[in-house]
Amino acid sequence: MQGLLLVNLGSPKTPTTKDVKKYLRQFLGDQNVVTLPKWFWRPILNGFVLPMRSWRSATFYQHIWLKEGSPLIVYTQKITDAVQNSLPDWKVKMAMTYETPTIESQLNSLKDEGCDKITVLSLFPEYTLSTTASIIEQAKATNIPVKIIDRFYHYDAYQDAFASHIQRAWDQGNYDKLFISYHGIPAHEVKHGDPYLDECRKHTQMLKERLSIPEDKIQMVFQSKFGPMPWLKPYLKNSLLEAVQKGKRNVLIAAPSFVTECLETIEEDYTQNYQAFRENGGENLDLVPALNDDPKFIEFIVNLVQEKLNSNE
Repeated sequence: MQGLLLVNLGSPKTPTTKDVKKYLRQFLGDQNVVTLPKWFWRPILNGFVLPMRSWRSATFYQHIWLKEGSPLIVYTQKITDAVQNSLPDWKVKMAMTYETPTIESQLNSLKDEGCDKITVLSLFPEYTLSTTASIIEQAKATNIPVKIIDRFYHYDAYQDAFASHIQRAWDQGNYDKLFISYHGIPAHEVKHGDPYLDECRKHTQMLKERLSIPEDKIQMVFQSKFGPMPWLKPYLKNSLLEAVQKGKRNVLIAAPSFVTECLETIEEDYTQNYQAFRENGGENLDLVPALNDDPKFIEFIVNLVQEKLNSNE
């Protein structure tokens, strides 16, 4: 029997300071996320970052929390259910890199349920050390044989699905600018060989080729900077304020890094960046909805995993 594990980042169990602190300790304690030496970073994390950041992040999670739970978990489950419905002969589960359900527990569950061929799909379109590498490491640590799909931004069917999502949103407004905003990473990781920036550039170019939007109205930017070190630029927030200064007061943001709605799309972009944009003279700031369980995205996942199952990659 075939098994499929869809892996997203993760979320606190509840939007309380206690649970957010537990989640952040696991997330920010991952050396693929913060690459500083443990002896140097752990005292900073436990002594300064967690006490200061946990309660603040908890208030953000409280703003976005759904009746059913964390948006990231809720929408990942919807994707999982939709893929399962399209693959009735498979066992399809979801897992999170941080918090629950864990990659280890879900892979063991698939194995116990009789799956002798298991595919792990990272729900991050591009590969980067701070997300994909940890998924691969956790999967391999189980010693359960799996086939890993570690990126999918370059597939035409995915690009078509996301481009149509963007175009539909663009056509509903009278926008001056489209920002294609990726989750940032520290700039030094690219210097050390991380392919993420190159893949973001290729992703953006593939989208441009599919969109009926003038190229001079499209700009690639990065968001979600953490810490004092330089991250990939240009930063979304700065670019929004620059756009307003140039008279571009109606802006649309597409966030390809996030296939589900989450803290970064709802709170960071649609609340914090929206407030800064409006306070500085902007008029309309809208966000392209995440793909979530869009039928075209579900069809893409189903076709991709079936194709990979029969390939020698």
